[in-house]
Amino acid sequence: MSIKNILINSGKLYADNRGNAVFLLLGKERKVIGAELRRTNDLRWHEMAMTPGSRKDLGCFYVKIPNANKIVICESAIDALSYFTLQPDCMAISTSGTYAKPAWLNILIDKGYEIFCGFDNDETGDILANKMIRFFPTIKRLRPTKHDWNEILVSKYRMS
Repeated sequence: MSIKNILINSGKLYADNRGNAVFLLLGKERKVIGAELRRTNDLRWHEMAMTPGSRKDLGCFYVKIPNANKIVICESAIDALSYFTLQPDCMAISTSGTYAKPAWLNILIDKGYEIFCGFDNDETGDILANKMIRFFPTIKRLRPTKHDWNEILVSKYRMS
């Protein structure tokens, strides 16, 4: 079964009534605390949709293999899914924007995961990655060779 079908069957990914991809953000006890929306046509657009009273730093969208010991933190759900498609030996997490200090990150660090900050290859991504690494010195920078992980994935499939 494909990762897309696994996510759809789990309810973590679905289409809204406008055809946008909806990536659910899960918090404690896998409670839905919001969603990241992504347009599915050629226009580049995304936004955060949050449930009332929620905070995006308390949850995330993620994909993973069982017993993963490597985590890659990305700026968006589509980048997390793209990274995971390229390198499925990990857990790929979206911070739903460039956020350097999510509340859940200490828990993962304390569990001994090898963690990489895979924010975009641009000035904002570098600034926020450096800030995250200052907060959490065990995290390493993993910079995409193109602007982001989705661009790498798209270019790979255009070439094949």
